[in-house]
Amino acid sequence: MTSSHEPTPQHERSCWVLGILPAPELPTLIVDKIRERLTEQLSRQVASDSDWCIETITDPMVGTDEDADDIMNEAERFKREQGWTYVVCLTDLPLFHEGKPLAATASGNRGVAILSQPALGASPIARRVEEAMIQLVSELHFGSSREGRDAWCQYHNRTRRGQRREAQRLVRRRLSEWVAPFVRRDICEEDSDLDVRFMARFKLPGYVKLIGGMVRANRPWSIFPAFRRIGAAAFATGAYGMIFNSMWRLADSYEPWRFVTLMMLSMLAMVVWIMIDHGLWEPVRHKNAFSNANLYNIATVSTLSIGVLFYYLLLTLLFFATAFLFVPSAVMSQTLGHEVGALEFAALGWLAASLATVGGALGSGLESDDTVRNATYGYRQQLRQKRLQEQRDSNNGDEDPEDPEDPEDPEQDGGKENEGEKDDGDRVDGEKTNDRHETRDHQKRPHQPKRSNTRGGQPADMTERDRPGQE
Repeated sequence: MTSSHEPTPQHERSCWVLGILPAPELPTLIVDKIRERLTEQLSRQVASDSDWCIETITDPMVGTDEDADDIMNEAERFKREQGWTYVVCLTDLPLFHEGKPLAATASGNRGVAILSQPALGASPIARRVEEAMIQLVSELHFGSSREGRDAWCQYHNRTRRGQRREAQRLVRRRLSEWVAPFVRRDICEEDSDLDVRFMARFKLPGYVKLIGGMVRANRPWSIFPAFRRIGAAAFATGAYGMIFNSMWRLADSYEPWRFVTLMMLSMLAMVVWIMIDHGLWEPVRHKNAFSNANLYNIATVSTLSIGVLFYYLLLTLLFFATAFLFVPSAVMSQTLGHEVGALEFAALGWLAASLATVGGALGSGLESDDTVRNATYGYRQQLRQKRLQEQRDSNNGDEDPEDPEDPEDPEQDGGKENEGEKDDGDRVDGEKTNDRHETRDHQKRPHQPKRSNTRGGQPADMTERDRPGQE
């Protein structure tokens, strides 16, 4: 992670600064998509006494640590170093509380909130993330208590009962919110610095919604290009088999349940083959297993099933077009003993796709292992943890003192015959040493990833203003 410039001290700010810490990949893409619109919505739906400025930093730790407390501590550190007013972490990892999926949590005292993208469901994910972030910033700005919510309603002149209820919701009411709603839990414990949690009201619907969000984070369409080699082998196999009239007779005599059964078995064979061939199944009882390995496996199987389904549908369409173009209807009619139409060609393409899928799955390898593995939570989390550890090791290595050079080492001074060459070498070594010190001083600065600013109005260079409803 790199920084584009030094952090602006908080006393030089002229606006409220919202820092967003998204995890890599999909959370970062979502934040980039909604950032400009989010700035306007914060002024409209939270507070308009001052301008809003949004700064984003992609932090791998937000996508590797499953402990909400650790994420919150990391966010508070960024908030302090960058001089932010509030900070919201957007993670693509599932979070839980009391055995139920946790969607969001906020701490007004610390000015930090965490949002779990998978808990919001599959679609429309960008709009839900935007609504949830606005609600969390409102919780941080006005407070999560009843008085704080009343202050928000008075500020926006919303006094109706429905409007007061809307001030308590994480996202707007949609079909998925009716089926798997979120419940608001205000926290009153003295030993907790959290103010509010948003979690699934019902366990089973909440888990179904969570898995949908995890599959959405896996982006099933991203693995579709990896099926090119299997698709080529399968298409060649099926197209060759379609020239024999025995397959015509089978397709004409099969009942619908046989087609469905063969389709399901062929797709299952491909999913199992991919899982085994690429080692995508996360061990549950291994010492290094993830705490949510079962959930990861369900999300992986669902992701691959969606990818294989799209592959199968495309293959069926190709076989239907091939049969319609290259198999004469008169010849097929003579072989089957009755008139043929589009239905017979569709049945032939369906059967060819099922047989070709089995042959392609068992007889070919995928084009890219990394493409398929990146569509799984376990592999992406391992990569993030590895990169984070390498980054930490690199930072620690930069702080280690360098070994002093031995002035009597003949390999360093090149002997004592040429004093002029030695002096020149000493000067060069001195310049290199100065360069190393300058590099080390730069690396000792607070570790800052590259960030981007978005705001409307004037430059961000004045003090943070007091939050309404808070002394």
